[in-house]
Amino acid sequence: MSKLNIIILAAGKGTRMHSSLPKVLHRVGGKPILGHVIDCAKSLEPQKIIVVYGFGGETVKQVYEHENITWVNQAEQLGTGHAVQQAVPYLDADANTLVLLGDVPLVDHQACAQLIAQANEKLAILSFNKADPTGYGRILREASGNVSAIVEHKDATEAQRAITEVNTGIMAMPNQHLTQWLSRLRNHNAQGEYYLTDIVALAVQDNVHVVAEITQDEWSVTGINAKSDLVHIERVYQSRIAVKLLQQGVTLKDPARLDVRGELSCGQDVEIDVNCVFEGYVTLGDDVKIAANCVIRNAIIAAGTQIAPFTHIDDTQIGENSRIGPYARLRPGTTLAADTHIGNFVELKNAQVDVGSKINHLSYVGDSTVGKHVNIGAGTITCNYDGANKFRTIIEDDAFIGSDTQLVAPVTIGRGATIAAGSTITKNAPADQLTLCRAKEQKSIAGWKRPQKIKK
Repeated sequence: MSKLNIIILAAGKGTRMHSSLPKVLHRVGGKPILGHVIDCAKSLEPQKIIVVYGFGGETVKQVYEHENITWVNQAEQLGTGHAVQQAVPYLDADANTLVLLGDVPLVDHQACAQLIAQANEKLAILSFNKADPTGYGRILREASGNVSAIVEHKDATEAQRAITEVNTGIMAMPNQHLTQWLSRLRNHNAQGEYYLTDIVALAVQDNVHVVAEITQDEWSVTGINAKSDLVHIERVYQSRIAVKLLQQGVTLKDPARLDVRGELSCGQDVEIDVNCVFEGYVTLGDDVKIAANCVIRNAIIAAGTQIAPFTHIDDTQIGENSRIGPYARLRPGTTLAADTHIGNFVELKNAQVDVGSKINHLSYVGDSTVGKHVNIGAGTITCNYDGANKFRTIIEDDAFIGSDTQLVAPVTIGRGATIAAGSTITKNAPADQLTLCRAKEQKSIAGWKRPQKIKK
């Protein structure tokens, strides 16, 4: 198998996006447009990936600084041919090159693989038939059906503009031919640019066979130039994810009202109601039920757990057969063991809650370790922040915290302890005893200073 180089053209400014963000960094399915193209390129296992960047290039490079990519700056945007010329010094002489476009996020791996397979001693281009081909380069064929040239819309005659087979811009060829064709490009056209498509006519002159593979999947070759394009591509992307989930056996109450902005992995008999958003990396175990209007990000939810409506989960692990929500918020660093109950309007942050514990109503538990079979009553707050520093609350197994309790950290509630409702606890509560606090008078302390942040 020949060596493979891949060039991704990503230098365009994207003026019609009306944004300071480079076009290729706008997101589809939670991932930058360029990220989808890079993923496709990596799946083809090339020896080199070369990204030709321009507008906002340093920002683009920073996003992908961890990737093994050769970055080439196209300081002046003088056309696609000029862009590929910038990459020539980095190409392997004995390799084939696949040219991809950085603004085509749904690019198809299989179609690219077929082009690469055709590229030995040939120029292989990807085309499709478009009902309204306005603005696209037309594929010109001889009477025999062989491709003879590509003509850009602005340079095409009326007869040529009637052709519906159009160029996608995706092509593959041997580098020994590519570098020579690039040196012969001229900008004698309406735009005054160096068109990469002109290498088709040069290949014909050199008796190099040109083949055009016609794809039936127009979305896989559709580029994004405006926010309206972004919206349409997003819906197609989400629809395809929904189809895959359905094929895996996931029950979706309405496939059109699902957003996966990352990777979603589901076990058997998972049910997802409408208007749920999944971000980052989310794993749902067998028999997990996600009710409507939930937002779940970077979470592992174990088998049998039910998430009630309007719950927000972020960077959290939830054990088996738990019950969460409605209107719960689980913030980063939270870990729940099996059979836990987190109810309505409960917020957890950096909290570890052990097996069988319940926090069912209107509570905030932050920077806390909660043991097994603990019951935390409505309106309980762990006061973990003194205005400058955060401290931890420890609630041991089988403790019972009465409603409207404030636990002022750092504090430990002993095993089996009971805290009377309405208490403000500032000292450790002993195990197996009732602890209560009832203030009899209001005091003001003159000269008191608010704590200062401790340097770590």
